[in-house]
Amino acid sequence: MSSIFFKNESYKIIGACMEVHNYLGSGFLEIVYKDALEVEFAKRKIPYEREKEYTVQYKGKLLPRKYIADFVVYDRIILEIKAVSAIHENYLAQALNYLAVSKERLALVVNFGESQLKYQRVIK
Repeated sequence: MSSIFFKNESYKIIGACMEVHNYLGSGFLEIVYKDALEVEFAKRKIPYEREKEYTVQYKGKLLPRKYIADFVVYDRIILEIKAVSAIHENYLAQALNYLAVSKERLALVVNFGESQLKYQRVIK
């Protein structure tokens, strides 16, 4: 049986997201959920960095465009926040790109746009 990457940390992150969703419900813009998550992470003493910037290289050349992850939590988990009708494949592909440029192994895509909080783990 394989182990779950960062099980305890993921549990704490999702718990914070559930608290935000239970309090605010669905219907707000992504930015509102991100702001509320910052408050909840601080309250729970969960270390995070918001809007972490990653560079992309192509054949040894640094490209001018950058990827900006919504959050990096515990210095190793990419957290992407959505407020949409459903988690679509393109959001999971975006998370894979973040994992590729960050060299991390786990991303969580969390959707606040539905009546119940939905999330998906993306592993590289």
